[in-house]
Amino acid sequence: MRIFDPHIHMTSRTTDDYRAMYDAGVRALVEPAFWLGQPRTSPASFFDYFDALLGWEPFRAAQYGIAHHCTIALNPKEANDPRCTPVLDALPRYLVKDSVVAVGEIGYDSMTPAEDTALAAQLQLAADHGLPALVHTPHRDKLAGLRRTLDVVRESALPIERVLLDHLNETTVKHAIDSGCWLGFSIYPETKMDEDRMVAILTTYGTEKVLVNSAADWGRSDPLKTRRVGDAMLAAGFDDDDVDRVLWRNPVAFYGLSGRLQLDTPAAESLHEGNSILRGGE
Repeated sequence: MRIFDPHIHMTSRTTDDYRAMYDAGVRALVEPAFWLGQPRTSPASFFDYFDALLGWEPFRAAQYGIAHHCTIALNPKEANDPRCTPVLDALPRYLVKDSVVAVGEIGYDSMTPAEDTALAAQLQLAADHGLPALVHTPHRDKLAGLRRTLDVVRESALPIERVLLDHLNETTVKHAIDSGCWLGFSIYPETKMDEDRMVAILTTYGTEKVLVNSAADWGRSDPLKTRRVGDAMLAAGFDDDDVDRVLWRNPVAFYGLSGRLQLDTPAAESLHEGNSILRGGE
């Protein structure tokens, strides 16, 4: 089983997770820019983080034969903080980097006017740079949030077929399908979706344009949830081609819209800027 995790926050994970993911079949991933868990206090902290997504994390992933790409954006939660909004002006210098395959995560957290502004501006940046967009749908009041998201997307210059709506569930999936966007589902141990609910959605709605991710981060999450979905699909009667479509070909097709996706096994360098992943050894 080959797996492409289209949304996972590896900066929050240990190197052991890379090894476990490789053993489970993960050969490629996309790491979207997201919030730190506590407030960032200046744009400079974003820039150091973006640089890590472009350098250190691809280096770590390559040690275990995993191709690492990222998406770059001002995330919706921090779009509400005026200390952070100057990041919008700096995004163009990051969006031209080869390993950036989308603008994201963008979208809504609390559905504020500041989030409206940031979403519209970053959809325009995606259109300007020829990139697709990874859109975070809110965790609260999900259907209203999805409808508001789609209104902004339809008013933008970015074609609807270049948008991935993430964190969908049973309340939003039908509206998302009708929109023509790509469909993203995050599989979690306790919140969001689980394997059985995901299989039920696939049984009802099919596998077209569906991406399944672990969205693993610093909270209670599991970077092997993609593999668990594949196993659950097979147990439910889906065949190997169905699993490959959901866990590999669909994410390749979506992020391939960037023209930048490189899926060859990356060369593992021994050092990144003079540093290794080893501690305490020669």
